[in-house]
Amino acid sequence: MEHRARAQTPPPVRSLLAAAVIAAMPATAQAQPSDDEQVAAVDPQRARDCQPIETRAPNVPEQQPAFPEQTRACAVESDVDFEVTVLAAGLEHPWAVEPLPDGDLLVTERPGRMRIVTADGEVGDPIEGVPEVQTGGQAGLLDVALSPEFETDRMIYFSYAEPRGDGNATSVARAVLSDDGRRLEQLEVIFRAMPAYDGRLHFGSRLAFHPEDGTLFITLGERSDLVMRPQAQDLDSHMGKIIRINPDGSVPADNPFVDEANAKPEIWTLGHRNVQAAAFDDQNRLWIVDHGPQGGDELNLIERGKNYGWPVVTYGEEYSGEPISGSVTQLEGYEQPVYYWDPVIAPSGAQFYSGDAFPEWHGSLFIGSLKDTRLVRLELENDRVTGEEHLLAERGQRVRDVREGPDGALYIVTDEPDGELWKIAPGT
Repeated sequence: MEHRARAQTPPPVRSLLAAAVIAAMPATAQAQPSDDEQVAAVDPQRARDCQPIETRAPNVPEQQPAFPEQTRACAVESDVDFEVTVLAAGLEHPWAVEPLPDGDLLVTERPGRMRIVTADGEVGDPIEGVPEVQTGGQAGLLDVALSPEFETDRMIYFSYAEPRGDGNATSVARAVLSDDGRRLEQLEVIFRAMPAYDGRLHFGSRLAFHPEDGTLFITLGERSDLVMRPQAQDLDSHMGKIIRINPDGSVPADNPFVDEANAKPEIWTLGHRNVQAAAFDDQNRLWIVDHGPQGGDELNLIERGKNYGWPVVTYGEEYSGEPISGSVTQLEGYEQPVYYWDPVIAPSGAQFYSGDAFPEWHGSLFIGSLKDTRLVRLELENDRVTGEEHLLAERGQRVRDVREGPDGALYIVTDEPDGELWKIAPGT
């Protein structure tokens, strides 16, 4: 994939160095081209046919995209006949749904509960053996993923906010799910993000196993507060990073920073804000969607050792409406997002669709939207977003996670006090 403003190798940047670079740069504020001008620069015929899906005013209209397809994609309609079944309700802030091979579904609830919902919608009791979880704010029990060998080892992996003395941070554990699905056995914490911090924001985190080599990718937030943000650029901190480890928690020898002094060897990429969406495509490439600031949610194609900018290079502004201090939208050595949203969608959960139930959706990337309460579908071509569709907006619920089941259906959980589990299947 071709990016603007990228380096051939990642710079060994630290937050103080980055701040000095930015301070020395002249301020640049260019008028943003209109949606029609952006599209016409690439394809005049498409410009005549395109109606951008986003019609609201941008939060930061003076910021200019790095290339025409980077924001405000054309609205598309797949015209797919589907029906939504509410399999379960009464879930308290469900955070993740993971389909099991037998058709049942493993669901996490942020207050610290994990349970199985059967294919028929029967909600099981909380599974025993979940470790102590820090709760409050965005803290809690987060993602869950099956071992690639689940049918033989019954191992599950999950992330959670772990209390640690006077602070807390994201940890990942694995355990064997008992044959009856009632308890976790042989629990082992395989990763602890460092440093701990006394906060309740930006824990990440999604878990994704590489389809070929079986390594585990963990997405992390930078904990949000101004005092913590610079650590997204520090290689001696896990904050604001994507982590790659082996299933037992050991560090792969080919990780990009294993031989760099004072760098955390688990780090795969840096410069992230709060990644709650991650999925592999059919070429076994990892894509993530990062919660950006106001006007700066990002879709990124993840490449080994690269720097994705936050908080040095970013679109958007503070939630107060003030600029992100010391930041620019483009700078050599930092990756540009494939796509960004302004205004934001507040992304959580992602799934590339590959099933047989909806052939029209093959290759589509589905993303949950919390703020706009909908399911976002992206069409991509040559690693660029060519169309965007919004689904389920009429249901008015915060879409926290979306996963494809073995049956080709999509399964969704909604982040509400009375959260629901939905099944999206072909219409009858």
